Amino acid sequence: SHVMSEYVRMTDTERDQIDQDAQIFMRTCADAIHQLRTEAHKGVQSAQVKEHRTAVLDFIEDYLKRVCKLYSEQRAIRVKRVIDKKRL
Repeated sequence: SHVMSEYVRMTDTERDQIDQDAQIFMRTCADAIHQLRTEAHKGVQSAQVKEHRTAVLDFIEDYLKRVCKLYSEQRAIRVKRVIDKKRL
């Protein structure tokens, strides 16, 4: 808490903007992965290359899902804190 007291706290408006930007970024990433998935096998003859690209895209998609889940959990904590403050 000593370290936090040296810095200015974020406003709710700043947090809302970060949330909005994060959601846009996650959606953009998901769209890019989808587009890569549709383009990944065009013109590729080798089954090994296709399998490799599929595995890489599966890994990236899984990573994005884990990041989104973590973000959602953190946002839920923030929302809960706001609700708890309003109750007091």
